[in-house]
Amino acid sequence: VEYFTKAAEQTNIVSYHHLGDCYYNGYGVEQDYAKAVEWYHKSAEQGMLVSQRNLGHCYEYGEGVEQDYTVSMEWYQKSAEQGDAESQYCLGNYYYKGKGIDQDYVKAVEWFTKSADLEYADAQNALGLCYYYGHGVEKDHDKAYKLFTKAAEQGNAEAQNTLGTFYYNALNVENHYELAVEWYTKSALQGNFDAQYNLGGCYYDGKGVEKDYVVAVEWYTKSAEQNYDLAQYKLGTCYYDGLGVEQDYVTAAEWFAKAANQNHVKAQYELGNCYFEGKGVEQNYTTAVEWYIKAAEQGNSDAQNMLGYCYYEGLGIERNFTKAADWYSKAAAAGNAGAQYNLGKYYFQGVGVQRDYRKAVEAALKDANMKYAKIEEDGRSAYNLSM
Repeated sequence: VEYFTKAAEQTNIVSYHHLGDCYYNGYGVEQDYAKAVEWYHKSAEQGMLVSQRNLGHCYEYGEGVEQDYTVSMEWYQKSAEQGDAESQYCLGNYYYKGKGIDQDYVKAVEWFTKSADLEYADAQNALGLCYYYGHGVEKDHDKAYKLFTKAAEQGNAEAQNTLGTFYYNALNVENHYELAVEWYTKSALQGNFDAQYNLGGCYYDGKGVEKDYVVAVEWYTKSAEQNYDLAQYKLGTCYYDGLGVEQDYVTAAEWFAKAANQNHVKAQYELGNCYFEGKGVEQNYTTAVEWYIKAAEQGNSDAQNMLGYCYYEGLGIERNFTKAADWYSKAAAAGNAGAQYNLGKYYFQGVGVQRDYRKAVEAALKDANMKYAKIEEDGRSAYNLSM
């Protein structure tokens, strides 16, 4: 720091930048983002692209200065125009996400392409997503796959996870599940929560690896601890059913609650069940109904059916046959066999609805057909497994 300071006093722009780094990272001095910004400014204003990029970062995240996407973008632009691949990627990201500007996929693709051509892995991954979804370019999965592969081979965790999903779904590729596991593992070991969840799923289902609930739980836990709602829900089911861990309703309810509070619909339904049955939590019909409502309003037919039951029995909510019938109807329309049976019984008895034997029979037939279809499905599965 002492020598950088002396050099800086002689207007050495490289020393300006290095001093900025020292204050930014706390090298040899107490970390001070504001002072880092001061030194980056001195260097950036004289055209040093790395300092310009660093300033773009500081303004983007409000480090040492008030957050300002417009100013951040201006500094990224200066650096990007000098050919800095990272700044080109950051600039593309601004256009892709519409941060401080109008979203513009076409311009995002332009900057991602410049950066990707310089072999910047994050840009290759981002450009791959553009081709995959058709954002700013014509949809092209082949190009997307090639870009994801380039980024993944450079160690980009997000691209490795995406490539894993490509292989997982590539039913025409030999050993595709094994290849998926290979890429999921590379990504998961870098801490990618999505890949950790996906890898857990492979061990849970025995796809590409031998089925192992214990290992599945280990990966689900790593992902769930990063607050990923899908992993939290799945971990809850493992604790609830005792798969890979000792059965523990309390821990199951805790994980369901974490996911449910992030609006995960199945977790909301399962948490409602925990309160309804008193498993892992003190039984509380009112709280159960609250969670059933949240899930039911998102279209979960099991929650709609249970909500109908709660209204019918007056559990946790005032008894109301009409509302019970309404929720049974919603669930039945979604193909819920239990609700179709309950609705048929309602029409037969004339409870909450006008008695209608024809509709009662229709609902009963739907319920019967659903059960028959399930038997047929189970039969086919058993037959296929025996081949």
